[in-house]
Amino acid sequence: MQGLIAPHGGTLVNRLATGAKADKLRAEAAGLKKVALSPKQSCDLEMITIGAFSPLEGFMGKADFERVCREMKLADGTLWPIPILLAMKKEAAPAVGERVALMAPNGVPQAVMTVTEVFAHNKDLEIPAVFRTSDPAHPGVKQVMEEGDVCVGGPVESLEVCVDPKGPEAFLEHRLTPAQTREQFARKGWKTVCAFQTRNPIHRAHEYLCKVAQEICDGLLIHPLVGETKEGDIPAAVRMDCYKVLIEKYFVPERTMLSVMPAAMRYAGPREAVLHSIVRKNYGCNHFIVGRDHAGVGNYYGTYDAQTIFDDLAPDALGMTILKFEHSAYSKLAQGMVTSKSFPKIEGDQVALSGTKVREMLAAGERPPMEFTRPEVADVLIRWARGK
Repeated sequence: MQGLIAPHGGTLVNRLATGAKADKLRAEAAGLKKVALSPKQSCDLEMITIGAFSPLEGFMGKADFERVCREMKLADGTLWPIPILLAMKKEAAPAVGERVALMAPNGVPQAVMTVTEVFAHNKDLEIPAVFRTSDPAHPGVKQVMEEGDVCVGGPVESLEVCVDPKGPEAFLEHRLTPAQTREQFARKGWKTVCAFQTRNPIHRAHEYLCKVAQEICDGLLIHPLVGETKEGDIPAAVRMDCYKVLIEKYFVPERTMLSVMPAAMRYAGPREAVLHSIVRKNYGCNHFIVGRDHAGVGNYYGTYDAQTIFDDLAPDALGMTILKFEHSAYSKLAQGMVTSKSFPKIEGDQVALSGTKVREMLAAGERPPMEFTRPEVADVLIRWARGK
């Protein structure tokens, strides 16, 4: 029987030390120079540790960094769209050959790193290449601009996966590693699995995309991003409540799985869509949904730029099926969800609400229409908006 898709690069990375090795590493970390990680860097380290960023085994060196920026490839030619860097202030940088303790934002020792490179953080190369803009108002651009001017590369040996297991956004029940999701898929007998990336509550249009994918795949992985996001985004704990009530009532449990992805958002649009697909490939998915303005923010990217970027990839670079969807909305005439491919555009027919209008309704305790969002999801959001 044909198995699940192979991890990106061929091997699923695991950088987590266990047992006596972890005890020895923890004792060593106590005496090492400490490097404080930002929330984004801590998320990246967890993604490296569990193999979600396979084939990476640590933070990138200069050759990988430069080729990723210029060609969307690692130094060895493997497809990779966004640099994964450990940037810091020059005066804080360790020496090549030194071992350092990487400390999570809450002070927990997260990993020990062997420094193999220290190089200049070329932000003039990274920012326009990754974000297609140098506007400091872009949250991803702003974040990189505020990072350190040198980068430290090298492999990691990790002590922790979830550094705050008692935190409100740990979601231990749903915090499955790529190895664990692959085990679950195999147990369920799923050979074709589609992943749905989300950092927002799932409204009717998103639900429609998921249901279409379920018609052609054995299973659906609803895989929300729960790492660092920008100010103003709905908290992950609130979103998880939305996903749970929606799945419970409107999805087939045997064909649907909810797990979280502990990654940080970059808001890099097209390039981040490619990164999200690679990550889901590592989790065992061979199909990936890309809708309109995937991983976008503001008006920095065209509506379907995140779809067309896949057309430029070499046929064997990714090895996944990308499901590209047009904008979907509820049609009163069709009495269901439609896209421009499936139903004619008629003035006044489709129910469309702006994000601002929805937030205003929620804050006032008003439920958005059922054509836009399921009432159970709206109830969760109204409680949250009132609590704010």
